[in-house]
Amino acid sequence: MPKPLEHEAGNRDSDRRRGSARERGYNTRWDKARKIYLQHNPLCVMCQKEGRVTPATVVDHIKPHKGDTALFWDIEDNWQSLCAPHHNRDKQREERGRIQALGEDGWPIYS
Repeated sequence: MPKPLEHEAGNRDSDRRRGSARERGYNTRWDKARKIYLQHNPLCVMCQKEGRVTPATVVDHIKPHKGDTALFWDIEDNWQSLCAPHHNRDKQREERGRIQALGEDGWPIYS
């Protein structure tokens, strides 16, 4: 297991390789589209699956776009509204491969 300082240095290297948010497409056009999307889709879809009503604050790409602009702007099939906790905790775990899928009840199935 890496030491915390080694882990932090690895994160900084990864962030440098990824580029800034603006370099990855999160620009003024994104800001406007995100705002409109949240107006039309104001609730966290993961909370709804859990039977809760929570305002969404994040527009999430269901499939990571990894620089693919078509996937980045695929509003119909690749965007979802999430609350910050679901985006920052559950979605990140899912993308790192710790969650295989979501069950019918909306809860994650861990690998």
